Amino acid sequence: MSDNIDALLRDLSEGDRELRRAAENSLVTLGGQAIDRLLLHAGDNAPTPLRRRVEAVLKRIDVDAVPRLRQIRQEGPGELRSLALKVLVDAGGAAALGIADRHAVERLLRIKLKDQHPVKLPSEAGRWLAFPADRLDTVVSTLGLHDLQAITSTAGIAAATEFTDALKVEDAQAETQTVYRVYITPEITSWRAALDPEDDNVSTPRFTTWRLLWGNSYLDERDGFTLADRVSERCGEAHFYLTDPYNSAENWYVSRNGHPVRGFSTHAFPQFSGDPLPFEIEYRQDAVDEEEAEEYAQGVPYALTAADNLSIEPGSVLPRDTRGHGWLATTHPDLSNLHFKGALPL
Repeated sequence: MSDNIDALLRDLSEGDRELRRAAENSLVTLGGQAIDRLLLHAGDNAPTPLRRRVEAVLKRIDVDAVPRLRQIRQEGPGELRSLALKVLVDAGGAAALGIADRHAVERLLRIKLKDQHPVKLPSEAGRWLAFPADRLDTVVSTLGLHDLQAITSTAGIAAATEFTDALKVEDAQAETQTVYRVYITPEITSWRAALDPEDDNVSTPRFTTWRLLWGNSYLDERDGFTLADRVSERCGEAHFYLTDPYNSAENWYVSRNGHPVRGFSTHAFPQFSGDPLPFEIEYRQDAVDEEEAEEYAQGVPYALTAADNLSIEPGSVLPRDTRGHGWLATTHPDLSNLHFKGALPL
């Protein structure tokens, strides 16, 4: 059997596409029987093209490999144990881990949570909700979130933006529904809150501390604008922001007490809705030339600029402005975070 697997691995590294595809299919069919040999070629020392093809095979084998991977974790060989851990989580989520491995991950997470600052939130692209930090329980209830798990910002952002953040499941009536995973940041204090409130030339947020909720699939498919209205109805205020360089899109939206107040959307017509907010008027008044005056004639068209003035601008957040830790949550009471695939960076 090992000779056959080695032959398939050689075919997997060949230049002929049909030969590679046939070898990949055969290795997938072998499933757990091929795991040991595949892991030997999945490490950083393996040639990059072959390593990527082996990783593709491992993803297709999926949960069929779990029993052998668990055995490797418990019994060795030692050189395969670390790779087996990663493949286990990629195949079946943290739910696939054995008890000892799960406890080890929990201990490591507790250590990481003690020193996770500064928090770094992606500023190049993304979508997020902002809400007053002291309304966490209200937001959890309003959005129907479950299984809150303490998590580092590094792992939380990865879970909500890079890894699997939506799963299809069947309910008791055999109807398919989508379950989402989201990340809620620690409490973050707006740097503008420290400015002089008597200075008429400075806009300060209505709330001084905020939490941001990240979840690309959730905010896209459940509509971030609608969610902001629902949250603000019970929390007083909520914002939805979106930056999408690929589609040259910028959105920002302010909702208060369940009603739209002000918003901008690149591809809407008209682009602005509602009356300009004080910070927008300041940008227009402080324009240094005609070009800048024209740029801000109707208001501020940039999501990050709006976030910086209204709540929290994503990016590196200073430790002194951050308190506590963030949370992972799902949108279904019976599907925990353990079921989402992917070995998150802590």
